[in-house]
Amino acid sequence: MKLARILPLVLLLGAGLAAAEPATPPAGDYIYEGGSGSLRVKPNGHFDITTIGANAHTCALDGTIARGKAKLDDTGCVLSFALNADKVQVTTNGSDQCRDYCGMRAGFEGTYIRPAPACTDKAVAGSRKSFKRQYDAKDYATAQTTLAPVLSDCDKTLDWITKAWLRNDLALTQFKLNDRAACLKTLQPLAEDAARTDDGIKENYPPADAEIFLPVVRATRTNLKLCRG
Repeated sequence: MKLARILPLVLLLGAGLAAAEPATPPAGDYIYEGGSGSLRVKPNGHFDITTIGANAHTCALDGTIARGKAKLDDTGCVLSFALNADKVQVTTNGSDQCRDYCGMRAGFEGTYIRPAPACTDKAVAGSRKSFKRQYDAKDYATAQTTLAPVLSDCDKTLDWITKAWLRNDLALTQFKLNDRAACLKTLQPLAEDAARTDDGIKENYPPADAEIFLPVVRATRTNLKLCRG
C-alpha cells in the first residue's frame, strides 16, 4: 500500500524535473521577467541577452547554446538554459567572469518568458496607438477595452515604467467614464510614490531611475486628485 502511494509521487517529481531539463530553447524572442531585458535565440542556437538594471546599468552577452549550455568567449563563465513550458531559466556556474558582461547594478540570471502574441513589444505599441486614437476621439469605452487587457495580461513582461504609464492612461480613461473607484484602484500601486515629494523620489531611487520615473509620478498625482474629486 505504501509503494502505491509513493510511486505516483515519484512519477510526478520525475515529470517536473523533465520539464525543466537543460536544452536549447526554441528559436524566438523571450522577455526577461519584469520587462527589463530580452533573450533572442536563433535556429542555429546562437543567442544574445541584453538586460537593464538599476540606474541604467546594463548586461550584454552572446554565444551559442549546445545541449543547454553556453561557454562565453574564452572565459570560465558557463550559462545553463532550462526549459519549462514557455519559460527559459538562465543560470551560471557562479564564475566571477560572468560579472564582466554586466554593470554593477545589472544582472541577467533569471526567467525569460516567451510573450503571448498580444504582449510582444510590437503588439503593445500597436495597442497603445489604437488606444490613443480612440481616447482622442472620446470613445472612452472602446479605449478602456483596448488598454485594460494589456495591463492585466502582459503584467509579467511589461517594464515598470511602461506599466506605470499604462496605469495612468487607463485610470484617466476610467475617470472619463465616471468610474472613480476603478480609477483609484488602477493607480493604487503608484499611490505611495505619488505621495512623496520630488526630492523624496530622488532619495528613494537611483539618479537615472528617478529621472525617468518623476514624470510618471507627477502624472499620477494629478490623476489621483481628479479621481478623488
